[in-house]
Amino acid sequence: MASPSAQTAALLLLTTLLLLLTPPATPQSSDTLISELSTLRSQSPTAVIHLTDDLLRRILSLPTPRPFHALIFFDAKQLHNKPELALPTLKSEFALVSSAFQSNNPSENPNLFFFVIEFGESQSSFALFGINSLPNIRLIPPTAVDLKTDSIQMDASDYSNLADSMSDFIESRTDLIVGPINRPPPLSTKQIVFIAAVILALTPFLIKRLISGKTFLHQKNVWMAGAIFVYFFSVSGGMFNIIRKMPMYMMDRENPSKTVYFYQSSGMQLGVEGFTIGFLYTIVGVSLGIVTHVLVRVKNMNVQRGIMIFAMCVSLFAVRKVIFLDNWKTGYGIHGYWPSSWK
Repeated sequence: MASPSAQTAALLLLTTLLLLLTPPATPQSSDTLISELSTLRSQSPTAVIHLTDDLLRRILSLPTPRPFHALIFFDAKQLHNKPELALPTLKSEFALVSSAFQSNNPSENPNLFFFVIEFGESQSSFALFGINSLPNIRLIPPTAVDLKTDSIQMDASDYSNLADSMSDFIESRTDLIVGPINRPPPLSTKQIVFIAAVILALTPFLIKRLISGKTFLHQKNVWMAGAIFVYFFSVSGGMFNIIRKMPMYMMDRENPSKTVYFYQSSGMQLGVEGFTIGFLYTIVGVSLGIVTHVLVRVKNMNVQRGIMIFAMCVSLFAVRKVIFLDNWKTGYGIHGYWPSSWK
């Protein structure tokens, strides 16, 4: 039987031979990873790459400065049912920006990749960035090492313009140009043809009703209600909310249990604050209409004066609230002008 010292010497010799025969580990090259990312991007219909914990670690393992930027959209499927976050809408807008950049910059040497990472699959990556609230979009510069401090977060107020804001964010933080964003048409060709066919089929019936004067368009009250609605819709920013798909309210980033109805930034308007301002403006407009068209027909002077004073007080209250909210939101003060002789 061999002695213990002989067994130890044989084991050391075998270990040395294995180390000599094993090729040294080489770090992953940038070209290899870029080639893989380009393949993944080409396989995606929107040019957005699905990011995982392993892929993120491989990107961070590249020596700095890396040859590309990385723009990441943080998603959570369990929060898609919360309208105040609008994650599905923002995700689709993010995909539009990715498609636009890919079509406008068909370069063989890509310098920007778009990623989407899901919370349920990559919670450790969320922790690396320190993500504690959504929506969240981060840009990883080529020199980033610590993702919490070196990554650049897109401001919450910039989400109001959706894809256009994301494009501006990229162009302001990098030397890259996204280019024009091509949005899909709201109606398909088949839908347009169907609507046109329905309109043509109903045209004779509608013309007959118009000539006979038996439509709702001949009712005075309908036109009055429509005028008030158009006025309210105009002054409340309703079209802005529809075009930008703005939520009625949102969750507080610092306190998720708190709901925010008024956002203190001139670059973003929530639905509730727009409707509130529209309601105050409508009160003033309706009061003015009552005073100029209805009150003049009242014979009793005391009733006229009482209603006039009430309308003036209500209008003053509404205007003061509008000015206060505008000052609070934008930071710009509105001051009354007094003649110099009054001072």
